Amino acid sequence: MAALDFVELTPHQKKRPPELSGGLIRRLNIACGIVHEPELIFMDEPTVAIDPQSRNTILENIRELNRRGATIIYTSHYMEEVEMLCDRVAIVDEGRIIAEGTQDELKDQVMTLETARIKVDPLTPGLLERLESLERVKKVEYEEPFLDVSLEKDTPLAPLLDVLHDERIRFTSITVDRPSLNTVFLALTGKTLRE
Repeated sequence: MAALDFVELTPHQKKRPPELSGGLIRRLNIACGIVHEPELIFMDEPTVAIDPQSRNTILENIRELNRRGATIIYTSHYMEEVEMLCDRVAIVDEGRIIAEGTQDELKDQVMTLETARIKVDPLTPGLLERLESLERVKKVEYEEPFLDVSLEKDTPLAPLLDVLHDERIRFTSITVDRPSLNTVFLALTGKTLRE
């Protein structure tokens, strides 16, 4: 990959490098580091304090480097970037690795509940109590038009949908939320602010 895949300086910028933006300087630094196409690349928070356009360019180029066969060790406090880029994750707390694995393996370590969100027509009286009585259902909440059902992990949705069908409640969408890596990080390291 050529350095110009990351950044192309205008003639004005070539003459006056002190006026380069932070994002452009960061992209230029990355381009210089990978111009010789290394097989192993260490990146320590490459998107800190840069504009969204530069961030997107850097992230896309990191994905392209990986597609071309480079192994990338990527450190970040931005869990959404980790979810987007990383096959395997290590969570470091106070200088030591406290958990590692694939994203799904880490999520399984902390996840005991899943939330099914169902967009429904108005509910019939008594339906919430009927849903709460189902096996493995922990909590049911309704705020029109959404029915949120907290279930034990890996609970089949069929009994829940059978109740809606029996009560002739039409639904138009179902999503099941799993925890994010941010949720995993907070669950494993604690939620209190530390120095």
